[in-house]
Amino acid sequence: LQNGKVLVAGGTGYSPTTAAELYDPAAGNWTTTGAMSTARAQHTATLLPDGRVLTTGGGSTFGLPPPGPSAELYDPVTGTWTGTGGLGTNRFAHTATLLPNGKVLAIGGYNNGALTSTELFDPSTGTWTAAGTLAKARQLHTATLLPNGKVVVAGGQGSLVFNDAVSKVELYDSASGTWTGAGTMATARYAHTTTLLPDGRVLVAGGYGTNSPYNLSSAELYDPVAGTWTTTSAMHNARVTATATLLPNGSVLVVGGSAGNSLSSVEQYNPAS
Repeated sequence: LQNGKVLVAGGTGYSPTTAAELYDPAAGNWTTTGAMSTARAQHTATLLPDGRVLTTGGGSTFGLPPPGPSAELYDPVTGTWTGTGGLGTNRFAHTATLLPNGKVLAIGGYNNGALTSTELFDPSTGTWTAAGTLAKARQLHTATLLPNGKVVVAGGQGSLVFNDAVSKVELYDSASGTWTGAGTMATARYAHTTTLLPDGRVLVAGGYGTNSPYNLSSAELYDPVAGTWTTTSAMHNARVTATATLLPNGSVLVVGGSAGNSLSSVEQYNPAS
């Protein structure tokens, strides 16, 4: 949040919940805050320019459609949630990206099948509008806002088939509202991490792949200027659903994840070397 606190809301794919909590890094403690009106899992939470947080979609149970095309707004001043315009399409395991114009782009996800649809939320009106169609249906993908205002959408799962990973990459131009292809990754993957580096490149690491062993340690770099993908050194451990955080020194810290079993190990990627 803009006040420096961290908002955690909702639950996992197996345990949707309405509960929300706040972490205060200055005090080092957690406190409860207002609950959402709808239990959510595999939803999104996006910080808006006015300080509110937009949550969208979310499944009621893993593998089932969301309870409704709902969206809610959290007000950190009052600690309460209010409903806002609902998505045009129910979805979970999607992405929601804040654009330079203040709107939020919801991409893909799942609802009785992986989705190609995308939508735009306008906080000034509280309404959603269609934002074009992906060339490839995907869920559990990543969407990264580039310095040029475009959004690169990488990977994803094309269906509920375990190894149906996507290699095709797509770009959304927030200025023109259009979608174009952005090449293919060397390795199809989903449930991976994506990190925007200080030099404008994008690091993609880990995830599930198409061939055994399905847990991936490989990593790739996307250069938005050249529009190309190149492989970089692999992680020491294969990781699925890990976290990747850009550190102040420009390196990327990758934590945990799964490789059949949950991992406690941590790795650091140095873009310079």
